[in-house]
Amino acid sequence: MTQARIYQRPKSAMQSGRARTDRWVLEFEQATAPHADPLTGWAGSNDTRNQLRLNFPTLEAAEAYAKKEGIAYHVVPAPERKLKLQAYADNFR
Repeated sequence: MTQARIYQRPKSAMQSGRARTDRWVLEFEQATAPHADPLTGWAGSNDTRNQLRLNFPTLEAAEAYAKKEGIAYHVVPAPERKLKLQAYADNFR
């Protein structure tokens, strides 16, 4: 059976804004272990679903899609935002 996880994208360390962090992503779990290609040595897999990421505007839309398509899923809760409140003068202490 197809396994998937639904999560909300966190803000990357390289971005200052919160663009596209309100979207929910459905990502398929890897069904088979990766194997090394004998010629190049690169890691490969027969399962191409792990390359697929579906974006949804809400958690409910992602869950509805998974239920409609018969995909077993689990929801990964969004990480909590940690605000570091400081004054500009703190830079000169």
